[in-house]
Amino acid sequence: MRLSLAALLVATAAAAGCSGGTPQTFGTRIVRFDIHSRLLGRTLGQIGITPAGPHHRRGLLVFLHGSGGRPDDLLWDETLRALRGLGRRAPDVVFVNGDDHSYYHDRSDGPWGSYVLREAVPAAVRELGADSRRVAIGGISMGGFGAFNLARLEPRRFCAVGGHSPALWEAAAATPAGAFDDAADFERNDLFGAARAGSPYGNMPVWIDVGASDSLRPADTAFAHLLRADGEHVRFHVWPGEHASDYWRAHVDAYFRFYAEALAACRR
Repeated sequence: MRLSLAALLVATAAAAGCSGGTPQTFGTRIVRFDIHSRLLGRTLGQIGITPAGPHHRRGLLVFLHGSGGRPDDLLWDETLRALRGLGRRAPDVVFVNGDDHSYYHDRSDGPWGSYVLREAVPAAVRELGADSRRVAIGGISMGGFGAFNLARLEPRRFCAVGGHSPALWEAAAATPAGAFDDAADFERNDLFGAARAGSPYGNMPVWIDVGASDSLRPADTAFAHLLRADGEHVRFHVWPGEHASDYWRAHVDAYFRFYAEALAACRR
């Protein structure tokens, strides 16, 4: 599917300003587009990336940013290098806008989870010309929680799910202010409860990593072990580092290789 005219103009301008593949873009096209969300009653800016090379219907990676962040925060040089390094296996990518602390789930201030599934993903498929049958979802911190929660709700929709230092807690009392409305909201979105009930992600590949000095390491480790006990296909890594962008930037190449492999093998 062709890019919309507005998105194409943004992409072309970005490429022209960077001499067709300088360190700013590494040959990728950065596509900025708005979603006028009927569900949320607001307009949210998104960022898409299409890799270098001839366009074909690539798989789509839906990638969710962390609390207090925005899609632009993920436009690291390491991200664009990782896509270039994947060559023809590189997926299209969309950095979905989750506002400050939506945690990407339906809650009192709006149906943020439904917005991702019903509006953001279809819009990214249209804007980037991606293959709607091959979609993976992942995210950092708050976005990692969102990815696991959304993949739990619609496991047949995604080819893989990943959380990078995912914001996970075993009990409502352990959550920070703003992550959930209240204990009832936590219970409706309890990932540990879902895992204890049995295999929430079906046969899709699962990735979890966390820094050795990250305060979320105990919960992330417990979640990975719980999924493995359910028979999930889990890649789990504890690497040196903290809950910080330096840690994620150091490993984004490994993240994108995981998603690219899963999307290449996915048959829907």
